[in-house]
Amino acid sequence: MTAIAAEVGSEIPVLATMVTRETLVRYAGASGDFNPIHYSDFHATALGLPGVIGHGMLTMGLALRAVTDWVQDPARVRGAFVRFTRPIPVPDDAIGAELVITGTVTKIAAGIATVALDVRHGSEKVLGMATAEVDIS
Repeated sequence: MTAIAAEVGSEIPVLATMVTRETLVRYAGASGDFNPIHYSDFHATALGLPGVIGHGMLTMGLALRAVTDWVQDPARVRGAFVRFTRPIPVPDDAIGAELVITGTVTKIAAGIATVALDVRHGSEKVLGMATAEVDIS
């Protein structure tokens, strides 16, 4: 593996991605998570949600994609942590919901960089305390 140039304060490239109802269907099929709040406005609103929401694990996976795009190898990720803080409402249209993921290296020790991730839908932060530990050696 080639070393990744990083230091505390380095920012990873911004990843902006769209989550559509089609994305949710594909993720449900891949993950086996067919909870109706991820495809049915009827069921989602019956539970007090604003409508269909994205899967939390999909959101986490997209956040980690920003990290793996940066290091060019998913095997470099040594660990990750997130707290799901807000659901992502996904409208039934051709556009969907935009997620914007940014990250900053907050610590480097023994060739492992800790990246603090900021994941937003509009102005709302949707993941709290999101971090990834990545082998940069």
